[in-house]
Amino acid sequence: MQDKSFVPFTRDMIRDYTILVPNMLPRHFKLIIKVMETYGYHFQLLESSGPQVIETGLKYAHNDICYPAILVIGQFMDALLSGRYDLHRTALIMFQTGGGCRASNYVSLIRKALARAGMEYIPVISLSLKGIEKHPGFRLSIRKLHRMLYAVLYGDMLMSLVNQVRPYELEPGQAESKAAEWTERLGAELGGTKRIRYGKIRENYRRIVRSFAEIPMKRTEKVKVGIVGEIYVKYSPFGNNDLERFLIREGAEPVVPGFLDFCLFCVYNGLTDYELYGHGRVRRLFLGAAYRLLCRKRDDISRALEDSGVFCGFTPFDRVVGMADEAISRAVKMGEGWLLTAEMLELSRAGCKSIICAQPFGCLPNHICGKGMMKPVKELCPDTNIVAIDYDAGASRVNQENRLKLMLANAGHRRAPAAGQAGGSEEPVRRAV
Repeated sequence: MQDKSFVPFTRDMIRDYTILVPNMLPRHFKLIIKVMETYGYHFQLLESSGPQVIETGLKYAHNDICYPAILVIGQFMDALLSGRYDLHRTALIMFQTGGGCRASNYVSLIRKALARAGMEYIPVISLSLKGIEKHPGFRLSIRKLHRMLYAVLYGDMLMSLVNQVRPYELEPGQAESKAAEWTERLGAELGGTKRIRYGKIRENYRRIVRSFAEIPMKRTEKVKVGIVGEIYVKYSPFGNNDLERFLIREGAEPVVPGFLDFCLFCVYNGLTDYELYGHGRVRRLFLGAAYRLLCRKRDDISRALEDSGVFCGFTPFDRVVGMADEAISRAVKMGEGWLLTAEMLELSRAGCKSIICAQPFGCLPNHICGKGMMKPVKELCPDTNIVAIDYDAGASRVNQENRLKLMLANAGHRRAPAAGQAGGSEEPVRRAV
């Protein structure tokens, strides 16, 4: 049933409206925005953060709602109240999976916040592959999805390379600068009118890898720390208090699974539905083809990384699925579901013996599949140290960082004897991303 507060985004709005985008994956989203600008849309990525954004979110959303919703609503309302935008020519956009997670209600929560502020006339676009809502002025075509896919692939590669270079670079900031250069260049290509050739995409992979390999680095022994959890706080610097930067500052190397893995998780769940319930035969054929295609694209990035002889690639996704079967049913798919458990197992077996599970307040699926599965994961991988870090509006950043420092200290203590026996190898381990 259609939301009573639904305001459609019409074709007439495409030319004149600015569409505000909440920030989760800065590089990925900047590339996706370039793709959409090709079709006449005007997007603005919101990069505001800080206590005032959180306070604004708490003002316009119930404080019992999950923490990512508070941050997203806070970013939207902070921007709308700033006076920088013409409110009668502004729209908002929010991605929805359409699953059982409360994230599928974000659009309704955003509309309630707008109504409270007297801005109920602002359209809120639901970006969903399941077609939860229909907006005449915003439709996803195969051509758009094709280019958005490469934006995600490029984003995952850049994220992986930055995390593999930044802890070791001799001149701080070079990896970030290189990533910014490539984001600008790749965005121009994806946002162009020329046909995308996959041969050119793979050539770009090799060029990107070579450019990062040229950055002067000093390979030293560092604790590798995997980051898993609810999708927003796992990726968003605002949501996790800039967790990756903190780990690097403390002498560790962050390891973050790619966003494409979550996309594959969503596709694979459709195959699981057929396997468990026997319905959707035609849908299964389509999803099976999409799954194999995405896996091949992901493997091409992994091969480009490994062929460099400098960087580590990705664990094949089929193997990640197999690891989930050791500990949890694939029928558990609310939120990050079985993927969260599988990521912890994969990271541990790839050499990341220290894992942070980012827990936002109010995320029940994450507490079940993350914190609730820590004991089974440790039974399968006894040498793994998993720490759950809670993120919410009232959480103390100092307490979070103290717990992380304790984890790193324990990891360094446990690793020291083994490193001494092995001669202190400086080669990086293979890992997920």
